[in-house]
Amino acid sequence: MSAPPRRLPVLEPPAPLLALPARVDGPPLPPWEHAPTVEWQICGQCNYDCSYCIQSPKHRVGYPTRERLDRALAALAALPGAWEVKMTGGEPFSSRLFLDHIVPGLRDTPHRISVLTNLSAPERQLLRFAELTRGRLAVVSASLHLEFTDVPAFLQRLGALRGAADPAARIVVNSVLVPDRLAEVRAARDQVEAAGFRFFPQLMKVKRGLYPYTPEQLELVRAIVGDLDAAARLRSANLAPSYAGRTCYTGARYFVLLQDGEAWSCRSARRYGEGRLGSVVDGTFALAPGPVRCRYPICPCTVPANRGMIEGVPMRPSLAADGADA
Repeated sequence: MSAPPRRLPVLEPPAPLLALPARVDGPPLPPWEHAPTVEWQICGQCNYDCSYCIQSPKHRVGYPTRERLDRALAALAALPGAWEVKMTGGEPFSSRLFLDHIVPGLRDTPHRISVLTNLSAPERQLLRFAELTRGRLAVVSASLHLEFTDVPAFLQRLGALRGAADPAARIVVNSVLVPDRLAEVRAARDQVEAAGFRFFPQLMKVKRGLYPYTPEQLELVRAIVGDLDAAARLRSANLAPSYAGRTCYTGARYFVLLQDGEAWSCRSARRYGEGRLGSVVDGTFALAPGPVRCRYPICPCTVPANRGMIEGVPMRPSLAADGADA
């Protein structure tokens, strides 16, 4: 039996007088295969109110103005080369400008298009999204929230999207391992996989790390995830590992763009108030000139690792052809 995941240290404020991790000497681009990526929060508003959402309710609001979106699109268009733009929220489809302005705007850039969605949008909107992104769609990460939907309805919408989307696009179903719903999640995993989709479980996060599952709950977690050591090695689940001490190219070849136009090198850095890259609204945005040494106790998002930003963590081989898994 695999040992339970170790308890992560409590997040503490950064050491005084250390506003950013020390920069690492070296080339501005990773000396290994990678895929430059930006995660763009196109709105804060979400039509769900999940009890386990790590984002506080006061931040789950708001839609940027068209002018602010245009400034963001202009900044993305000016990025060097072709990137993957993964749109997040809130819920992207809740924005009335998503299909009418944002996605068409991205088509005017050289970038590939991805989306993280709870898949609650009407089927006609999902089909229109598939049409608009034809030839450019990389990844659809569909979040299954059992508090707000049932699996058959979710799979019906997902099947419609898969039938209309680019065959090369990767579609992945992710679901949080909510402690009191683990049996439901396990049953949902079986239905999702029976329908031919990849299921990507995620350990539940709290504001100071990972949720402390009981031994009994961990048995159910293992029943869903499988061997935890193998899952960590294969990155077949989001176990929120630590990459502290490794060279990381977030900020230079990956960044997070928020709905207010502020850009940050990664989510952990932003939590510490570090890694700010400026604003696309006032024109101060600029990529970091090179990598840093990670010093954070948790990497809550799998995107930097899967896109090849982290020393010793190869980009997922499938990314070169059809996107990554989250």
